[in-house]
Amino acid sequence: MKKIFFSAILCLLTLSPLYLKAETIPASDTRLTFVGRILTEGTDVSFDWTAVYCRIAFSGKSLTMRASDFKYDADPKLAATRHNYFNVWIDAPMSAEPHRIIEVTGADSVYELIDPQYLKKSKIKTHQVIIQKRTEGEQGKVTIHEFATDKGVFYAAEPLRERQMEFIGASYDCGYGVEATSRKAKFTPETENASRSFPAILARYFNADYMVIAHSGMGAARNYNSKFAGYHMPDRYLQTFDEDSTLRWSPEGTGMKPDISIIYLGGNDFSVSMQPSYEKFRDGYWRLIRSIKDYYGEDHPVLCVSSKSHSTLLDYMRELVNTCPMPNVHFLATLPALYLDTDEDQGANFHPNYLGHQKFAYAYIPYIATITGWGLQDNPVK
Repeated sequence: MKKIFFSAILCLLTLSPLYLKAETIPASDTRLTFVGRILTEGTDVSFDWTAVYCRIAFSGKSLTMRASDFKYDADPKLAATRHNYFNVWIDAPMSAEPHRIIEVTGADSVYELIDPQYLKKSKIKTHQVIIQKRTEGEQGKVTIHEFATDKGVFYAAEPLRERQMEFIGASYDCGYGVEATSRKAKFTPETENASRSFPAILARYFNADYMVIAHSGMGAARNYNSKFAGYHMPDRYLQTFDEDSTLRWSPEGTGMKPDISIIYLGGNDFSVSMQPSYEKFRDGYWRLIRSIKDYYGEDHPVLCVSSKSHSTLLDYMRELVNTCPMPNVHFLATLPALYLDTDEDQGANFHPNYLGHQKFAYAYIPYIATITGWGLQDNPVK
C-alpha cells in the first residue's frame, strides 16, 4: 500500500488572522462542480456516499477547505476507529493515483489541499483541483463549509460532463480493501479507495462523470449474514445519505441524469451458505429497478450484473431480467472465479485489489459500449 500523507489541520473553530485575509468561496457557490448525491443547506454542502467528488478552479498562493465530519455512531469507541479519507488531484484528471490523501475528521476544521511550495514553483496560472471521498458512508458524513485561497480568485470549474454513469451495489463498488496487500488482511478505512474500484475505472475509460450508490454488505433482498433484516439496497437507494433513512433523494435540480445505471448485487444475498427465495430476490431487485426508472424515465437503460459464479444466483438473475415487465433492462453474467487470480488479484478480506478491479472493468466494457451507443474508446483501462 502506498504511503499516505495526511495534511495538517491548520486551525479549528477559532480561525487565524492569516486565514481571515484569504479569499473565500462557500461550498454552495455555483463555480464549484459537485458530482454525486449531496445536500445543500444554506452555504454548506453535505454528503456521505462513497466516491462523491468536487472540482475546483482557482489562482492563488494556497488552497484550503473548511469542513466538518460527523460520525453517525454515537458509541465513542466505534466512532474513534472511523475516519473519512479524501483523494486530491492537482492540475491533473482523476486517476488511480491521487497526488495527496487527506484525513477529514473533527468539527469545523481547515485542511490544506495543496502544498504552498507547489503553487510557488508552478508556472500554471489557473489550477484545477479535484477532491473525492474515498471511504463509504459508514465512516461518517462530511459537510464542506467553504474553500479559501490566499491572494487569488476562484473560477468556474469544469461542469458536469455530457456522459454520466450510475453504479448501485455493495463493497466491490466502494473499493473495499482495494489497497490491502493481502487477501487475508483485515479491512481498515485506509485501504478503501473509490478511485481504484471498477466504477471509477469504467468512468475514466468512457470519459464520464459517475456516482456510486453502494454500501458494503448490502443485498437486493438479504444482506450479508442477514444483517439489517428488512432494510436492503432498494431501500438505501432512495436516500440522500447512505446512513440516514429520513431524507429521500430526488434527482431534480442536481444536473445528474445518468446515461446508464449498473447494478452489481447478489453476492451478499447468497452469503454464509444461505439464500432468499427466488420470489423474494426478484421482488427486491424489481423494486430497485422500478425506483431507477421513476428517477430517470421508463426507457432508461439498466444493466444487471450477476455478482458471482453461483449457479442458482445466475439462474435467479437471468430469469428476473428475462421476465422483467420494465423495458431496456439487460443482463451480464460475470464469473470472477474464472478471471480473478486468488493471490495477485485480491485485497482485504478476499475482495479484489486494483488489478482485480481492472479485470472486472474489462468484462463490462463491451456491454456498456453497446447499450449506450458510446462504442469502444481509445483509452487505457485503469
